[in-house]
Amino acid sequence: MSAAIIELDDLSVRFGRRPILNHLRGTFNGRSIGLLGPNGAGKTTLVHTLLGFHAPCAGTARILGYDVGKEQRAIRGLVGYMPENDAFIAGMSAVRLVRLMAEISGLPPREALERAHEALFYVGLGEARYRRVETYSLGMKQMVKLAQAIVHGPRLLFLDEPTNGLDPPHRRRMLDLIREIKNGGGVHIMLSSHLLRDVEEVCDEVLILREGEIATYCDLEAERQANRKFIEVETLGDNAVFAEEIGRLGCEYALLDPHKLKLVLPAGVEIRHLYRIAADRAVQIRRLDYRRDSLQDIFLRAMEVGRGGL
Repeated sequence: MSAAIIELDDLSVRFGRRPILNHLRGTFNGRSIGLLGPNGAGKTTLVHTLLGFHAPCAGTARILGYDVGKEQRAIRGLVGYMPENDAFIAGMSAVRLVRLMAEISGLPPREALERAHEALFYVGLGEARYRRVETYSLGMKQMVKLAQAIVHGPRLLFLDEPTNGLDPPHRRRMLDLIREIKNGGGVHIMLSSHLLRDVEEVCDEVLILREGEIATYCDLEAERQANRKFIEVETLGDNAVFAEEIGRLGCEYALLDPHKLKLVLPAGVEIRHLYRIAADRAVQIRRLDYRRDSLQDIFLRAMEVGRGGL
């Protein structure tokens, strides 16, 4: 049986006397995981610990079965990292920089150079690959960071605020590339962002941290499907009879006035059932507002519920 992508085994991290991550536990195998949490929740510390930048004060974590504290050499070639902040070397062209990152990740020099050219063409910088990186625009610098993260063909890709500061066209291009990488099937992604919309667009699962602990971890689509569906209906006809009938389906409802009601659809009841009852009772549905929970709803609920585990 293959190893889990990420395992947290009672992982704790302190900076001095200050606890940052508190006894995190869980196994994560999602194709694309969004990492969310308010400022100070521990998102960056978790990523940096998984990359070996910080040593746990208790517990451990494993990436693809390798211990992050003891087997960093083995992990180095398996992960790619796109940092939030720029970390370029002055005077170096993009192709030299990406080649260097590929060699540090374990590729031999000739293959590293070939892959550097390929990665830069892939992110749209083929024509500019010989220019010094400091002459690049912000959008181009973000693409260089993505290129160096994927150049060696990692199995797990950490992306820290990949759309930070990008204008709408560059943001769309970045998200399209991330989605393409994910859909290619060979790479798992952990995307840390303060932008819920980015996570909702490209991630299938979400890990939410709160005060250094796991507030929730869920499959986004499954969570949306499981959440109750809130509906407001405006009708023409005998609203009381209509409400009585939908009550028999197990719907919770509240009559707002003779022509309006709010209701909650339980599992197994869909909107089509409402229209069928309306037709049977000669009630006309004039307006129907319908919504499922968004990622914002899930995030806010995690903040309200407080601390939890998996």
